[in-house]
Amino acid sequence: MTDLLLLTHSTLRYFILVFLLILLFRSFQGWQQKSEFTATDNKVSLWLFILTHSQLLIGLILYFISPLVIFDSASMKNSVARYWLVEHISMMLIAVVLITLARTTSKKMTDAVAKHKRLFIFNLIALIIIIGAIAMSGRGFFSFPEI
Repeated sequence: MTDLLLLTHSTLRYFILVFLLILLFRSFQGWQQKSEFTATDNKVSLWLFILTHSQLLIGLILYFISPLVIFDSASMKNSVARYWLVEHISMMLIAVVLITLARTTSKKMTDAVAKHKRLFIFNLIALIIIIGAIAMSGRGFFSFPEI
């Protein structure tokens, strides 16, 4: 079961990255061109929100059952164990919070340009954090776990 969850978690990140890039492109374009916030913009934001929260759920399950996460004081002295125990989850939780805030706060806005701007800024910061966390894993950006 752990292997399947890990493979799903590793694969889902690519869908999240694709939707993040699409959303960033559309929101930057909408912000700069002062265009309306369309149903497509809303759907891209919604799908990113759904994928991100699905990823969070799988990640939390893995956090407690994965052999890589070692709940021991010695983990803080080992950079690999510390990464999985503290750094990865912290960075990804911040990214999820940013994506969630972008979606929920922009839904309440009435100005389309402000919606595009909010989505762009919050999601860009989330993307930078996600790329940093993936890079810090030491497994490579395009790697899958060995099962």
